[in-house]
Amino acid sequence: MHKLKRLIEASLDDDKAQDIVAIDLAGKSSLADYMIVASGLSQRHINTLADHIADKLRAKGYGAPPAEGKESSDWVVLDAGNIIVHLFRPEARRHYNLEKMWAMPMPAIMEAAL
Repeated sequence: MHKLKRLIEASLDDDKAQDIVAIDLAGKSSLADYMIVASGLSQRHINTLADHIADKLRAKGYGAPPAEGKESSDWVVLDAGNIIVHLFRPEARRHYNLEKMWAMPMPAIMEAAL
């Protein structure tokens, strides 16, 4: 899993993604172990980031991650199994502010629902 995380982060760094953040979801979500959030400078840049991640994962035997949002490219989500990758245009990233939402401790009532 750490290899997968490093591979995704390296791909984003190589392609000049902005403000790459990895959020540890252990104990907060059963959906994934990590969430990686990054910004792209344009719709085209975000699509390129997503395509290159998919190409590199496929080349390393992880398979192609399903992607959502490539049509609009303001927010693209890749499901790489234990890692969810969110690629945003800066305006959308500020609006949704996932880092703040996941950095806060989850209320006990929400944890009980998981």
